[in-house]
Amino acid sequence: MGLRFDTMKVHAGYNSAEHNNSAVVPIYQTVSYDFNNTDHASRLFSFAEAGWLYTRVTNPTVHTLELRAAALDGASAAIALASGMAAISYSLLNIAQGGKVISSPYLYGGSADSFRRMYAPLGIEIIQTPDILYPKDLEKHISKDVKAIFVETLSNPNGLVADLEALSELAHKHGIALIADNTFATPYLLNPFKHGADIVVYSATKAFNGHGNVIAGLILESGKFPYDNGNYPQFTQPEYVLRDPANPSHERSFYEVFGPEAFTSRTRLAYLNYFGAALGPFDAYLALVGIETLSERISKQTSNALKIVRYLEESPHVSWVNHPNASGNAQRDLVEKYLPKGGGGILAFGFNGSIEQSEKFINSVELFSYHVNVGDARSLISNTAKTTHSELTQELQEEAGITAQTIRLSIGIEDADDLIEDLEKAFEKAYE
Repeated sequence: MGLRFDTMKVHAGYNSAEHNNSAVVPIYQTVSYDFNNTDHASRLFSFAEAGWLYTRVTNPTVHTLELRAAALDGASAAIALASGMAAISYSLLNIAQGGKVISSPYLYGGSADSFRRMYAPLGIEIIQTPDILYPKDLEKHISKDVKAIFVETLSNPNGLVADLEALSELAHKHGIALIADNTFATPYLLNPFKHGADIVVYSATKAFNGHGNVIAGLILESGKFPYDNGNYPQFTQPEYVLRDPANPSHERSFYEVFGPEAFTSRTRLAYLNYFGAALGPFDAYLALVGIETLSERISKQTSNALKIVRYLEESPHVSWVNHPNASGNAQRDLVEKYLPKGGGGILAFGFNGSIEQSEKFINSVELFSYHVNVGDARSLISNTAKTTHSELTQELQEEAGITAQTIRLSIGIEDADDLIEDLEKAFEKAYE
């Protein structure tokens, strides 16, 4: 006689929305779910009825994270994934389908390297151009087979601010979507949907969670983009069979079935279901715990970062400082427009010395942890050219504004004066 663990049994009647305001969300550490009967199962698998199918596709704990993430940005829907790279990859694969995507050279190294290596064999061309900073000059890169514009709202690591409204105006003029990676800014500092973005992605590994204990990604959609405008047949043609149980011969498209949630639904069913980068229930729980303190963490990190920016700007050991609130920032108007709460907790600076001295500096800090994560409650340091952007050639690093002396700091919630003292002592040791 087999044992039956009722605590692992999830009925299809469970409603994640009921737990959306609950402080402690249940962890449904289960693979599959009870169906009421064969008719109920048929309706679930034909998507005629919402419910729980299989944890690779849907899970109550994960869905609660999706509901809360969507609420933070005012999205129509969200999908949680196993990593930020999965969020980027699934978004571009879903939107492009043999076309082109215009992007920026000012990106996280993993994103930029993936653009060079993985998309061309799949029939997708990524056009990276510095014109992304000048939307009026970007139009010359748009052709009939361009499917989207992809940007980081705050670039990694130099904090360049994307002019979302100008980019969205250009994108929508040509009937294509604007995809914004809002990882650095988080929903606390910037809501890309309010400025015209159609799809927003996050590496929830970073400041969204903020504790360095989970790998996760998110895709959100505005619910306003017209995927039936003729540029995206994958949403309007029934290439993925969504049969109507009442009329099995009728194959429905994603847009017909899901309407304003067509993008995340197609990502979930056509990519997550088969490529399998599913977020586990326990990881979703950790992300849920992390976002409860999102506003307080980002507020403290932002104020700490500003103090450290001012310190570094006065240091003889620093040749330049890049942060949205750095003195003399040429993007001041964009910073005031998009980041009224501040420029966040991540900055980059040029070490004014040799490579050996910069490495000694990094090896001498005590409060800062030598990690390649960002947005953590702890303060972190990394030498960008040798870590997060090491996949890129020297030429590509230079195009991205990264030099061998670039050091990235992710400021945590410690006391700012203690962090400055730690940097000061490390500078002294580096120049001994």
